[in-house]
Amino acid sequence: MKITAIRLDRMRLALDPPFRAAWDPQPRGHFDATLVRVETDAGITGYGSGDTMDGFAGHERWFIGQDPLRIARHVRVIETIGFHAGRYWPLEAALWDIIGQVCGQPVATLFGGAISRLPAYASFGELKSPAQRADAVLAARQAGFRAVKIRIARDDVAAGLAAVRAAREAAGDDLTIMIDLNQWWRMAGDVSAALDVSAVRRIAAELAELGVFWLEEPLPAADLAGMRALREQVGIRVAGGEMVRTMPELLDALAADALDVFQPDVVLAVGMLRARTLAELVMAGNRWFTPHTWSNGLGLLANLHVVAGVGGGPYVEFPYDPPGWTEQRRDFFLTEPVRIDADGYLNVPARPGLGAEIDEAAVARWTASGRTA
Repeated sequence: MKITAIRLDRMRLALDPPFRAAWDPQPRGHFDATLVRVETDAGITGYGSGDTMDGFAGHERWFIGQDPLRIARHVRVIETIGFHAGRYWPLEAALWDIIGQVCGQPVATLFGGAISRLPAYASFGELKSPAQRADAVLAARQAGFRAVKIRIARDDVAAGLAAVRAAREAAGDDLTIMIDLNQWWRMAGDVSAALDVSAVRRIAAELAELGVFWLEEPLPAADLAGMRALREQVGIRVAGGEMVRTMPELLDALAADALDVFQPDVVLAVGMLRARTLAELVMAGNRWFTPHTWSNGLGLLANLHVVAGVGGGPYVEFPYDPPGWTEQRRDFFLTEPVRIDADGYLNVPARPGLGAEIDEAAVARWTASGRTA
């Protein structure tokens, strides 16, 4: 079997009202998604999505004519391209989709098949008032979620802490709450000052009193020593690593004992194969692996297959903050949105590969600039 073509569908979904992402100074009036199709001479097509794949044109030549099952070779090639260009891990996801179809198995089974479902946490994406966030937490619990994640803006910590207190008071102690400071990385153009370890230590102490499960990305990526200090001095779990560029960055965080929870997104950070290797290492050291999943439904499924395959957790992230961010918006080019079940779990699809069904009519409707090779 040989790869015959790699095609990209670039889509843009208009968002009205806009989505006001806590980590982005600019409200988002649209949501871009790129669907990667890898076609083969056996008639099998694999699908992946996540990063936008900008700048990939011209790099198809490294894969056309190759056996799609040679995944280790392809991962290494993607890494060499990524050094000079962008994050092209959706291509790896599409290759795994092919491998799963060839084997007649879900990709999670190929990655170890440790578990078939994980409890999902509602990962809120917007900054809201204490009353609004309390209502959102109660609505999420009513929808079946056992856990939620709340964002705190570094330029208005007091409001963020007030929202967390309101959420805890509304939900009581039987709901797990995570907090995200979003300080590990920045959006393009964001050069505002980060909170330092002294300021974050005070925040972490208050969050610990509120029973927060983990504190995510409390400091910039370079401050591994500060993250370790938070773990040791405050006693709160520290999570991070969602958008790293390379595997060595994660290995450095592991060696520095900076994190309790490792979160590389398999379609944005280091890919599926490398994330699996990392997961085995961190879990062997009594740490947790549960990836970031903020892209779209196909990217969410790729991450689910990896974390379920290796038996990570204890939760899986589920981007969800209605009305700004819903399953329908997130998964707009799938025939059905990815949803949790009645028990609040996210289940690995039983279909071979990644298990996604593409809505070709939606792809055609929202394609912004046509299909490109």
